[in-house]
Amino acid sequence: MDNMKKRGKIMIIGAGGVATVAAHKCAQVSHIFKEILVASRTLSKCKAIKEEIKKRYNREIHIAQVDADNVQQLTTLINSFQPDLVLNLALPYQDLHIMDACLATGVHYMDTANYEPPDEAHFEYGWQWAYHERFKEKGIMAILGCGFDPGVTNVFTAYAQKHLFDGIHYLDILDCNAGSHGHPFATNFNPEINIREVTQVVRHWKEGKWIETPPIIEEGSVHFTFDYPVAGRKESYLLYHEELESLALNIKGLKRARFWMTFSDNYLTHLKVLKNVGMTRIDEVEYEGHKIVPIRFLKALLPEPTSLGTKYTGKTVIGNIMTGVKDGKTITRYIYNVCDHEEAFKETGTQAIAYTTGVPAMIGAMMVLTGVWQGKGVYNMEQLDPDRFMEALNQYGLPWQIIDHEPIPDKV
Repeated sequence: MDNMKKRGKIMIIGAGGVATVAAHKCAQVSHIFKEILVASRTLSKCKAIKEEIKKRYNREIHIAQVDADNVQQLTTLINSFQPDLVLNLALPYQDLHIMDACLATGVHYMDTANYEPPDEAHFEYGWQWAYHERFKEKGIMAILGCGFDPGVTNVFTAYAQKHLFDGIHYLDILDCNAGSHGHPFATNFNPEINIREVTQVVRHWKEGKWIETPPIIEEGSVHFTFDYPVAGRKESYLLYHEELESLALNIKGLKRARFWMTFSDNYLTHLKVLKNVGMTRIDEVEYEGHKIVPIRFLKALLPEPTSLGTKYTGKTVIGNIMTGVKDGKTITRYIYNVCDHEEAFKETGTQAIAYTTGVPAMIGAMMVLTGVWQGKGVYNMEQLDPDRFMEALNQYGLPWQIIDHEPIPDKV
């Protein structure tokens, strides 16, 4: 790690909104991130990031074209640049290829979203956890889910477990986007990934097992109205999110863990219609002699998420409500962050959804490059010491607050 402190080289794979934020934030911290490489299949996107960073910070970064599905290409690029860490901000389908390249080159790995196969709307950590022994034998570290949720929400839980509770029994993660982008229908990150996520069967953890409930757009979906700080009362829908899987495993004594996200009636209506007419399908269909995947065609029609920041107003509010025991007394604490879409755009040219994911990715990379986080094998965020990460959130644009709160009832 001492050698790493002197080198400070990071390779970012991807050139979308989150990668744009991460590259900007890395460029702001030049004493740690001394060399930055942004690589993507689309070189023009890398060039746009390079030019904007030059204009804003007068810093030169490296760019390269790479196919993140091609392990040999990735390996060649990693060997050429010799980064201390590969930050994967590409598509979740590509996680395993990039992990394979990191194993081949002996370089630390980090991502913000867990792997899911292209032909199945199903994501779990099992595929990546299976790399633990190989990364351990290689003497390198893989950190999974270093965005906001997953990511910061895991760190909030770890911080609460370390400082606020003797034991956490109930966890509710609440993600509110109270912003407006001015489009009839758009997704805040990759449409294909977003729609696959929110149309799946919902699961939450209770008393040692997974409970299934209908997807958000089907009859019987679970939702309630929550009064968010700053944003006010919003309808919040039970959703399965990947951090529940690792938190249920790593937070001892957890009796229930749930994830909630706000959706407008307009968004849900559009999504129902798109699903009903088959536009959210992920299998191939025949069209005029060609095979197309409907959801990928839909992606081409929808606004590019990186373009939404120009008109975005309002805020995001994301945090954890946790109930547990401290010194024999039952208490509930709410840790949350408020992020402003317009402020995010001023700083990085993106909206707050990308900002709240890209900033933690930079901070996680900082923890590795400075030796705060060290290890061999595959780790989720709650397995790492939260203190310096929490300090950095306040310093680099995602300040958090802790307040007393009422618990979220079992049946809302």
